[in-house]
This record gives sequence, C-alpha cells and structure tokens, in this order.
Amino acid sequence: MRKNSIKNTRINAEVQKELADIIRSEIKDPRIAEFTSVTAVEVAPDLKTMKAWISVLGDQKALDDTMKGLKSAEGFARRELARRINLRNTPEITFIADDSISYGIEMSHKIDEVMEADKHGHI
Repeated sequence: MRKNSIKNTRINAEVQKELADIIRSEIKDPRIAEFTSVTAVEVAPDLKTMKAWISVLGDQKALDDTMKGLKSAEGFARRELARRINLRNTPEITFIADDSISYGIEMSHKIDEVMEADKHGHI
C-alpha cells in the first residue's frame, strides 16, 4: 500500500476520528486538557506505527500536561482503537505536539495589530 493511496487516506481519516473520540470521551486522565484536538494522523502503510498530532487550546503547561497524560494512556487508546476499528494490525501510537493552531492565532493577532496601526496612520 502506497503512503498516499486512497486506502491509506481513508484509514488515516477513520483513525483520526476514532482517536479524537477516545481522547474526548474515554480517557479520564485529569492532566489532559478539555480542549484537546487531534489535528492529523499518519498511519504507516504497514499499519505497525502511527503519528498523531495533538493540539491543545491553552498555555505551554497545559500542552505539556496533556502530552504526559496521553503518553501514559497510550496503551488504553491503542486497545480502544483495536476494539473500534477492524485493522490487520493496531498501530503503535506516537503523540506529537502540534502548535500550528496557536501559531495561526498568534499570526492573526499580529496581522490585526498591523491593520489597526495602518488604519490609524502609524505605519
């Protein structure tokens, strides 16, 4: 199976949807922030490993705590994925912190500041 095949794309989407649901409703670790989202999932073509990019709305401490909580709940999340999705292998999960949403918000604020300064003739 090629990395960008239709089958692999469908598996990525399904795993992302189920993993987000597992994190939101099944994992009870208090370290995991309430506004945690799975921004992307990439399952290896051999279905042995996967990378899950996680974004957290909040500060750096919330992100660090959430990543620690997810790391400790990795086995549970993998078991739940195996129960929900019928795959030949259930991939080993690697959680990766994704700061693209916070970066986008920060850039949006900077653009707003420049636009406001331009409107007042400060540029």
